[in-house]
Amino acid sequence: MTAAQFEWDDNKDAENQAKLHVSFESLGQAIGAKERQCMKKKIVYTDEPIGDVQVVADFLPSPAELAFREDGVKVTLALSKSSVDFFKSEAAKHQTQYQRMIRRLLDSYVEAQGAAASMPKRTGRKRAPI
Repeated sequence: MTAAQFEWDDNKDAENQAKLHVSFESLGQAIGAKERQCMKKKIVYTDEPIGDVQVVADFLPSPAELAFREDGVKVTLALSKSSVDFFKSEAAKHQTQYQRMIRRLLDSYVEAQGAAASMPKRTGRKRAPI
């Protein structure tokens, strides 16, 4: 295993120390120490019999299925500031894009409404006054 190599950048190191209180040098040492700790034990292989082997059918999706992306349509939409602030805040907590969260929320709503539309409709009876 070859040692990790780092390209030194004095400006970036100064930025990191100011912002994160971490230097490139200490980060490189920490990463190297972690690698050495993980790779201490050697695996010993033997020629012992494995026992009964069972072939499992491939259940993973194909790469094409993983890469599938539904066509999107660009829209311009005015939302309230509080709604956008909420989604931006939640997106930051979950390291994702707020637009993606809004899109998934809308997709979930459409899917739920599609399921509801296929259910039998209620009768046209009026509710009793409260």
